[in-house]
Amino acid sequence: MMMKTGLIFILLAFTRTAYSQDTLRLSLAEAVSMAKASSIASKQAVTVKETRYWEWRTYKSNYQPQLALNGNLPGYQKTFNQVQQPNGTVEFQPVHNNNSSLNLAFSQSITPTGGKIYGATELQRFDDFDRKNTLYNAIPYTIGYQQPLFQFNKLKWDKRIEPLKFSESKQNYISAMEQIAVTVSGYFFDLLLAQVNFQIAETNLQNTLQIQKIADEKFNLGKISKNEILQLQLEHLKSQKAVGKARRDMEIAMLNLRSYIGLQEKGKIELVLPPSAINMEVTAEKVLAEAYVNNANAIAFIRKVIEAKRDVAQAKGDNGLNATLTANLGFANRASTIPKVYTAPQNQQLVSLEFAIPILDWGRSKSRTKTAEANLRFTEYAVEQDKQSFAQAVTTQVTLFDMMKDQVALSAHADSIASEKYQIAQTRYVLGNLSITDLSIAFQEKDQAKRDYVVALRDFWGAYYELRYLSLYDFEKNEKIHYN
Repeated sequence: MMMKTGLIFILLAFTRTAYSQDTLRLSLAEAVSMAKASSIASKQAVTVKETRYWEWRTYKSNYQPQLALNGNLPGYQKTFNQVQQPNGTVEFQPVHNNNSSLNLAFSQSITPTGGKIYGATELQRFDDFDRKNTLYNAIPYTIGYQQPLFQFNKLKWDKRIEPLKFSESKQNYISAMEQIAVTVSGYFFDLLLAQVNFQIAETNLQNTLQIQKIADEKFNLGKISKNEILQLQLEHLKSQKAVGKARRDMEIAMLNLRSYIGLQEKGKIELVLPPSAINMEVTAEKVLAEAYVNNANAIAFIRKVIEAKRDVAQAKGDNGLNATLTANLGFANRASTIPKVYTAPQNQQLVSLEFAIPILDWGRSKSRTKTAEANLRFTEYAVEQDKQSFAQAVTTQVTLFDMMKDQVALSAHADSIASEKYQIAQTRYVLGNLSITDLSIAFQEKDQAKRDYVVALRDFWGAYYELRYLSLYDFEKNEKIHYN
């Protein structure tokens, strides 16, 4: 009961003086929930999450069959075209025709090889209006396969990297929401400390006035000197200035908190003192294990190395030796009517091998490959360093959280002692057996003890939310943190 007595007294006094119907009582948990629901930061996090989702959907579509309808309908023209004559001269002949076409084609990528299966059906109609002639050309169906040779297979590497990027984006969203909690905690305790400072300043002003009245009576009785009266008057002026400054700081802190959490209601905010303890146990091993499973940085460690390996494969694939094998089989025909064009079509076949072989590139391909290999080694070293730094940050945060639990208890006890000491000093001064200097010291110690307790609470809850942010794990509920 002795612990936190002074601070609780101040907060109760603040409630009596400041509470009204337009005052919103707000706890730390409520402020965090409001920020996650309504703040600009939360809306930005949701937008980024949606963007990453549609990027993921775009990636997935690359592995699905593609179907497209292409056409030129109509393809009408009436003009003069340049026609070269057998003797080499040029004449401009009138042209009046319609050349329309429709093509329905599908394709399916083959991930392991990087090749592509494709097929199509096509119908073309040509109308010569000058000669009143109509012809049809059709490909009832054709199917083929196209295979790049000795080239970089982007589909295969994307299938390794893109799922990691999508998982990373989901964890980044959770991290962003937990970062909001860390930020809100800072704004919350800024306002809480400002409110405590304001109430301390007002209480000190009232106490100074009471002591000054007692001092005036003593001075009239000749028990104290003029110098002590002047000292109390100076303390009174300092108290008035402190009240003004504390009120300004409180309004600024209230505006900052209101703006960040997206609070639209008018009126004052009265903060509820957060608890000084949390029912949970954490160990560095547990936090680190969860962080390596849940944190987006842990996924990024894997992704960065794979991306560097992909770059090496791309440098080797783009070494100048490129070839593409294409083969297709189908049927084609031409006729004056549509039914005839699909009757007894003729075989259509195609086999081709396109290639490009560099004869002399002055070591360009080798240089690109060596550069990519060097970048891979650098990435592996950098990732290893990042892993060590990440593990150190998690371990340090666990240590800080344990330390802050002790600091909160010590600060609460110190606050209780300082408040009791001040009450005794005030009584002794009234009885005349304590100097104004000693009373001022008791003043300062009492005020500083209250501030130290709020600061200790701030550090404690800040460390708590940092642990959640690093591990993305709720240690109170013993479950991973999820958001819809």
